[in-house]
Amino acid sequence: MAEAPARKLRRYQQMRDFGRTAEPAGGAAPGPDGHRFVVQRHRARRLHYDFRLELGGVLVSWAVPKGPTLDPKARRLAVHVEDHPIEYADFEGVIPRGEYGGGDVIVWDRGVWRPVEDDPARAIEDGTLHFDLDGEKLAGRFVLVRTRRDNGDKEQWFLLHKQDEHAKAGWDAEDHPRSVKSGRTNDEVAAAPDALWHGDRPAAEAEEAVGFPAATADELAALDALGTKGRWSVAGRELALTNLDKVLFPARDGGSPVTKRDLIRYYVTTGPVLLPYLAGRPLNTHRFPQGVTEPGFWQKEVPQHAPEWLTTWRNERADAGETQRYVVADSVATLAWLANYGALELHAWTSRAADVDHPTWVLFDIDPGPETTFAEVLELARLHRTALEHFGLTGRPKVTGQRGIQVWVPIVPRCTFEQTRAWAETVSKTIGRVLPDLVSWAWTKDKRRGRARLDYTQNVLNKTLVAPYSVRPRPGAPVSVPLEWDELDDPDLAPDRWTIRDVPGRLAGRGDPFAALLGLEQQLPGL
Repeated sequence: MAEAPARKLRRYQQMRDFGRTAEPAGGAAPGPDGHRFVVQRHRARRLHYDFRLELGGVLVSWAVPKGPTLDPKARRLAVHVEDHPIEYADFEGVIPRGEYGGGDVIVWDRGVWRPVEDDPARAIEDGTLHFDLDGEKLAGRFVLVRTRRDNGDKEQWFLLHKQDEHAKAGWDAEDHPRSVKSGRTNDEVAAAPDALWHGDRPAAEAEEAVGFPAATADELAALDALGTKGRWSVAGRELALTNLDKVLFPARDGGSPVTKRDLIRYYVTTGPVLLPYLAGRPLNTHRFPQGVTEPGFWQKEVPQHAPEWLTTWRNERADAGETQRYVVADSVATLAWLANYGALELHAWTSRAADVDHPTWVLFDIDPGPETTFAEVLELARLHRTALEHFGLTGRPKVTGQRGIQVWVPIVPRCTFEQTRAWAETVSKTIGRVLPDLVSWAWTKDKRRGRARLDYTQNVLNKTLVAPYSVRPRPGAPVSVPLEWDELDDPDLAPDRWTIRDVPGRLAGRGDPFAALLGLEQQLPGL
């Protein structure tokens, strides 16, 4: 265990062809010692869970066939395998068949570990390691115990959970199958791996997001060539489209009406930018099958006629009468199906399906009153920027596509909704005291005397705000568009400035301002 990291990784590197596998090669200079742990669900010749502890500049690793458990009565076989590079903690993707460990890998759990022994490396050499885990799924006191050394170079150990406040009888890893990194299952990663690794780059730059493929030019041409209905294939899925020339949004400002065909084209074109805010999350949709001139309604339950390939999430805690199964939008084909279904407006949960109790976003909603001018909305938005700078937090604003502005702040999924709501309430009420004449805290609009509300109450399980780049149900099909902070000073800015006809050009010219927030896990500071 006292070897240098480069020597420890020699066996790992000898077993792999990095010209073929997407796994990180290692070899980067290690940073300061940390105490990260990661568990990866790995479908190779046999399903197993790779349990890894950061120690001495590498990830000390065990293969656990049945996965770790919180059940203190269960003993899990754990086979000690070769050390892995630190960068492997973020690896999620597909190892090619024929390569060592060929199969799909997800980041099943991650967090920090704390050894009980003063010298954990010596404890491993001696055959017994006690430690605490603080992960998104695993928590509490664990122990690794070596049972024998006589199985070649792969020692056999047991992984056990101690009886403590985190223990849960009957707890099974297979009941919690989604990635804590992407919210996806192994099947979904196998179908569309979203990361490539470049072993010749520094560790911080090694992972390159591949993302979600857009509709191809041929697929778009086929959509344009369809009559009012027909079968259309996109991203490997066949859809039965209907009423393609039906007007869903009346024209505005002398423009053209927006048809269902236009809406489908918008969503499959901008899908690679939109999907990172939806994938892995239960989805609430606002449906307008007759167009926005008729009343719409909220749809959460997956309909019986949904295609079998649709990714869904079942809410095992739902009571009778509550939504049992939600759509999880993870491809442009799903976006096309939703648009054809009349789901114009998309609202993803702020927590992932893999861990619905811990949000990854804190949201601030500047909801203008009838007397609130857009200039006053902008004043309130700038105060949110000042508050975030004071806390050292990164966030971004976006126009809602209607009248307001929202501010989104990415966080590490550790806080409960009660904690994020309380934090947002304190920040909002502090901002409100700066401009008290603009803000009301009354619950209903008729009691606000025309003033704006800084709505922190959206930070609740299954209470959502419109997704970035979602269409809004107004004439011309305006879009909720993310902004850079300096765009708040643009004299031409309006909350409904961009429509589905403008957004593709804006993305081509400026990119996505919210991209800087993706994957950013910030701790909320104390107040």
